Amino acid sequence: MDDHDFPLLDTPETEDALAALPSEEGDRPDPDLMLGLLTSTDVTERMLAARAFCEIQDERATPYLIQLLQESCPLVRVSAAYALGRNLSTAAIDALIQQLERDWNGYVRKGIVWALGNCGVRFPFPEIYRRTLDPLIRALQTDISAVRLWAASSLGQVAEASEEAAATVIPALALALAQDTIAAVRSNCAWALGHACRKIPLGQLYTEAIDHLIAALQDSDMGVQEDAKAALFKLGDARGLQAIEDLEFESFG
Repeated sequence: MDDHDFPLLDTPETEDALAALPSEEGDRPDPDLMLGLLTSTDVTERMLAARAFCEIQDERATPYLIQLLQESCPLVRVSAAYALGRNLSTAAIDALIQQLERDWNGYVRKGIVWALGNCGVRFPFPEIYRRTLDPLIRALQTDISAVRLWAASSLGQVAEASEEAAATVIPALALALAQDTIAAVRSNCAWALGHACRKIPLGQLYTEAIDHLIAALQDSDMGVQEDAKAALFKLGDARGLQAIEDLEFESFG
């Protein structure tokens, strides 16, 4: 599977539909009206209603959004995925994971991994966020680049839930930082690795993660270098700061 295995969603029809959504803070969609449209017989209305719940948090919508994950139209599914990221429940997490495994559309899977990334923040309980770790790691390792990009960021977010979560995701992030062929994915891995390192104590795993961030300072892509540098600065690791100083000295030498 590659980056061209799914149809583009930014068609003129989609742009017209999305433009119909209120954009000003004072013009937020009416929750009751949008709730009714989630079960409309018109596919465009269902899609617009799902998009509205990307802004609105209303637990009444969650069961309907879960159902929309199985719509035949990918526009509806991707809208439901992002909306569930704002309206998460334990049932939604299970439904998102199941859809991630079977959905053929890369944009939908991208929305799903973004939504799952909010799990650690919304439900920082081991019995809940643990469910997301394996699917997100698998997405980082095997999916198309657009999905891997968000899988890396989502793993960084879930890693903040606990030391255990951070320790689980660090090896996968470090490997992708070293080996992924897409610079943007490596950049997100550097960012996520920095977040994960904040949750673990000093030790072998921490040292290995810092090693990967230091190695990324010499990545072929400037953006990856900068994200690795920012991660090391925020961690305040003495070895990392020394590596940055040495590289800057070399560049001026």
